[in-house]
Parts: sequence; C-alpha cells; structure tokens
Amino acid sequence: MITNKKVLIIAEAGVNHNGDVNLAKKLIDVAVDAKVDIVKFQTFIAENVISKNAQKAQYQKESTGVEESQLEMVKKLQLTFDNFTNLKRYCEEKGIMFLSTPFDLESVDFLKTLNMGIWKIPSGEITNLPYLTKIGQFNQEVIFSSGMATLEEIENTINILVKAGTSKNKISVLHCNTEYPTPMKDVNLKAMQTIKEAFNINVGYSDHTLGIEIPVAAVAMGATIIEKHFTLNKTMEGPDHLASLNPEELKNMVTAIRNIEMAMGVGIKAPSESERKNILVARKSVHLKNDLPLGHTITDNDLVMKRPGDGISPLHIEKVIGKKLKSNLKIDHKLSWEDIE
Repeated sequence: MITNKKVLIIAEAGVNHNGDVNLAKKLIDVAVDAKVDIVKFQTFIAENVISKNAQKAQYQKESTGVEESQLEMVKKLQLTFDNFTNLKRYCEEKGIMFLSTPFDLESVDFLKTLNMGIWKIPSGEITNLPYLTKIGQFNQEVIFSSGMATLEEIENTINILVKAGTSKNKISVLHCNTEYPTPMKDVNLKAMQTIKEAFNINVGYSDHTLGIEIPVAAVAMGATIIEKHFTLNKTMEGPDHLASLNPEELKNMVTAIRNIEMAMGVGIKAPSESERKNILVARKSVHLKNDLPLGHTITDNDLVMKRPGDGISPLHIEKVIGKKLKSNLKIDHKLSWEDIE
C-alpha cells in the first residue's frame, strides 16, 4: 500500500510534450523544480488504442479542431518506446520518479521492462478486462482513476485486479471527473470519501479543474494522492494544455498541498508549541475592582477578570469569594492565594 507520510503528488505531463522527447525532458525539469514526487507520461501505440472511426471528445474538438480524427491527433502525440527508456533514465539523473500510463497491452509489456514499481490505470481502461487482468498479475502497486465510473464499476475493477493476483492493500483509487476542464459543480469531492468508506481502500484525487484549489481541498478531505496535468505553456497546440497548470501554478499547488498537510496535524487538541507563550498574555486572572482593607470579606462585586493570566484563574473564583484579605490592597491588584485566608 502507498503509505507515504506525505501526500503523493503526481505531475501529469501526459501528452503535453506534443510528441517531442526534448519537450518531455523540459517537462521533467519543471516537475523537478516544483518538487513533485512523480512525473507521469502516457505510453501507447495509437493504432492499438484508437479506431480510425473514433470521434474526438468535445473538449478535444474545441482545443484542436474537427478537421482531423482522434487517431490522427493522437498519433502526433506518440513517443517511441526508446524515448520512454531515455525519459526514465533522465528522471533517474534528475532524482524524480518516472511513471507512465499504458493504454494498450504492448505498452504494458514494454513498461514492465522499465521496472516502474507503480502502475497507473486511467479512467478509460477500468472496463478493459484483458488490460486489468494483465496488470493485476504483477501484484505491484496500482493506482486507478475512476472518472465516469459508478461504485459498482469501481468494485468490479478492484475485484478483477485482486482476482488476477494484486493484493487489495496495494490498490489506490483516485476520484476523478474526465471533463476537461471539469465544471466546479461536477467535482463532487465527497465521492472520494464515499469510495474510501465503501471499499476501505486508499483514496486520492485526479484533478481536471482549472486552478489549484480543488486538489488542495481534496488533501484537506483525506486524499493521499493528487494527480494534476501540467504544461510548459497553456497556449501550446494540443488537447490538454489549456486545462493544465503552468510551471508557476504547479509550484504553487505543491506549496499549498504541503502547507495543508502540515496544518492537518495529528488530531490531538492541545496548546501548540508556538502558542504556549500566549497563554499568560491572552488569559485572565482575578483582580480587585477597588481599594480594599485588611480583613475585608471578598464578594463577587469586588472582583474583575483582567489580563495577564499568571494569577488566580477565573475558573477558581468561587474559592475566592467569602475569603478575608490579609492586608490592605489597592485597586487593580492581581490577587494571589497568599493575599487571602
């Protein structure tokens, strides 16, 4: 099971290299600079994945036009297996974990030779029985996105992976919406918690909204994995750039997530180390409202609660009322137990 003490942040380069391995390396550099944990690509042989008759998604039509087919579009975004071998080596040199999502069985076989250690299954493949079975046989860490899925389909995916040979405790499920960009009204972050409760499984969130607030909110709600697309420049040609983070936004997201996970704390309600010094300053003690003589019997009308808090606590006022003063005391005197008998 993926049990990082910190949230696992996956920077999804995807196909935002536009089929250019040199741009892919620049994306790796950006991911390293942003201090993410993993940079992820997509490995596929276009003809094995897409029929020549397949239509583009609506967001793809809007970002790349309608003149070419989905297959023609995706073929331009394809890298070779040798490219990915090179990219994994480059990641190792840069000190960042390489990951790539396979979209066909031949790509699964190739990525197995790279010893990735984690398999990322995209939303579109969770009904692909031969694909799931093949990956499930490896009994390695699996993260799968659940965009477009029902709880029943998520359960089925888990069962297929387990039946094939993957231990359930090695499976993580990412709540996801596959619309690019995802409308805020369709994010439904509470579904992530529903998945966790339904299957007692590790959960995270794969985000396609604009901006960084939703993945940050997901961390506050218990996500242990965050996946987010990024690009070198949102104005570049290609289907996913517009809904991706630019390099500065990626950095900001990582900073925000790390701040949130620190802020979540351990759940024990007690004064923090930084605020202990404020207790005496902010809390109050029992003080006198007026000048009072030796032997005076204290009433509640004689007392006022004022800062600082290093005298008798107002919680003990009932123990003070009715006591006699041992000496003459002035107005605003901070009462102590030595003052009374």
